[in-house]
Amino acid sequence: MDSVDRKICRIIQTDGKISSAEIAEAVGVSVSTANDRVRRLASAGVIVEWRGVLDPVLVGAGLCGFIMIDMAYAGEAEACTSLKAQAEVLELHHISGPHSYLMKVRVQNTQALQRFLQDKVKLLAAVQKTETIMTLDTLKETTAVLIPPPPVES
Repeated sequence: MDSVDRKICRIIQTDGKISSAEIAEAVGVSVSTANDRVRRLASAGVIVEWRGVLDPVLVGAGLCGFIMIDMAYAGEAEACTSLKAQAEVLELHHISGPHSYLMKVRVQNTQALQRFLQDKVKLLAAVQKTETIMTLDTLKETTAVLIPPPPVES
């Protein structure tokens, strides 16, 4: 990725609906070049997906929770497959430290969180223990990735 590709990536992760003409103008290339670069970034797997970002409160998923999960090795892969398939799960990370996994979920309320834990998490054979933290307020939530400048060649 050169500096133009990096600029394009910064732009489209801020506004995925931006037109090719606007991208071209912002980075100083022709519209066809901008289109080609976006296609190439998508083909290379840099652009993973195009989607809308919804307000979780307005769609009925206002409670954000972080669940730390301790798992046994036996059945761990199956448990992860099951958890990744759950619509409530936004993120699932294998982590270092005292817990095995950190999972971010969004649900309607505390009752929905309790049902999710009982019906979809704690029933998994590998799950040994969970610890849940609920957020009181979300001050920042983004999928935008910091894109460092290209390496300086010597």
